[in-house]
Amino acid sequence: MVSTGSAGTTGPQDDRSPGDDRDPGRFHDDLVGLDPDDPDARAFAEHLDRVERVRPGYTVEGYLGGVRDFAEGANRLGGHHRVTAGILVALILLGVLVAAWDALLFVLGVLFG
Repeated sequence: MVSTGSAGTTGPQDDRSPGDDRDPGRFHDDLVGLDPDDPDARAFAEHLDRVERVRPGYTVEGYLGGVRDFAEGANRLGGHHRVTAGILVALILLGVLVAAWDALLFVLGVLFG
C-alpha cells in the first residue's frame, strides 16, 4: 500500500474539512499590517484564495466547482448582478429543455412515425 503521509498527523489543520487544502498562513506576506480579525482583511484573503485556486476544468468536479463559484459570486454581489445571473441560468435551463423536447420528439418520430 502507498502511504499518503496523512496518518497520525496532528496540528492546526485537523479542524478543517478533508477537502480543504488551503494553508491558513498562505497569504501572510500579502496581508502584512492588516488585522486578521478585520472583516475586510478576511474578505480580501478569501478573494486571493478564489483567484489563486486551481482546479481542472475538464472534470465533473471542475465543472461543478465553476458553477459553485458562479453562484457564490452572484449571491455575493446581489442587486442587478444577481437578477442577471438568474436570467442567465433560466435561459440555459430553457435551452436544455428545448433540446431535450426536440430529442424526445425526434426519437418518438423515428419509433412511431
